[in-house]
Amino acid sequence: MKKIISILLLSLFFASCSNEDADMILIDNPEISLSIPSGFPELNAFVSRNKPTKYGVELGAKLFSEKRFSADNTISCSTCHIQSNAFTDHNAQAVGIKGRVGLRNTPSLQNLAFLKFYNWDGSKLQLETQPLVPIITHEEMDSSILEVIGKIKEDVSYKDLFQKSFGDSNITPDRIYKSIAQFEYTLISAGSKYDKVKQNIAAFTQSELQGYQTFQQKCASCHATELFTDQSFRNIGFPINTNTNEAGRGRVTGIPADFMSFRVPTLRNIEYTAPYGSFGQFSDLRSVLDYFDNGVLDADNLDPIFKNNGKRIPLTEEEKNNLIAFMKTLSDSEFLGN
Repeated sequence: MKKIISILLLSLFFASCSNEDADMILIDNPEISLSIPSGFPELNAFVSRNKPTKYGVELGAKLFSEKRFSADNTISCSTCHIQSNAFTDHNAQAVGIKGRVGLRNTPSLQNLAFLKFYNWDGSKLQLETQPLVPIITHEEMDSSILEVIGKIKEDVSYKDLFQKSFGDSNITPDRIYKSIAQFEYTLISAGSKYDKVKQNIAAFTQSELQGYQTFQQKCASCHATELFTDQSFRNIGFPINTNTNEAGRGRVTGIPADFMSFRVPTLRNIEYTAPYGSFGQFSDLRSVLDYFDNGVLDADNLDPIFKNNGKRIPLTEEEKNNLIAFMKTLSDSEFLGN
């Protein structure tokens, strides 16, 4: 009887130790607080369901740079989303494995925790569902999530990070998506000269100030809030991508009124995200402003800002110069890793 009691006590002891180990894993993987910069909107609803943690973010960053995500092990997320370019590249359209050219320009990755939609057409509402898109797209990675897991499942460094992040070393699609999203949630840019001016620790030059005033008069209705986007979808009469797969937001909704409408991009770090437009129609900021000034393409669903104003935003040469000077104050050198 004493022997049986001893065995039971030992079992309870080891069970207790096991529970303590599990608790230790949680304690050793603290949440990372995402501070909301002044004036920013609230975090989107999904962040609270997948709060960034120390090791979750570390794992996500490692997966973000993992070339084994692609069929031929040459392309990772970071191949196109380059930090020094505000997580874009300088290609008109994204280039995937074997030099395949994608449908659209690579969007920047910044302040994603505050967005309601992802991708140019808003096809994803949740960041955790977005990573599968480039993995399976023929022009990007042309792989599958099961193929990716097969490549990394025996990697000791990944086993260790999945253990630290999730409590065991199982590598699953859901955990891959969650950790990448956790990393991307931390990509917050709010340290530009503009932000410092708002905090009264810097001052605009005369040209920057005049550019800001012009921006407020002629641009702020779309590039609104401290995100510098109102997150709406608009057809602003840009040159049209003739690829038959393209329809803008209409590709998602099937509604004619959404044809060739795209999500208003943020202007933060815009100095580093050229070329501009859904398929890189414009090589520099001056080209965009000249196009607005000269007149955009007409369409039944052309945004009222253009439709009701002769299909243009009139700008003097001085206003263009000042607008560009202001937009450059939105560059965040720390965020860019400079």
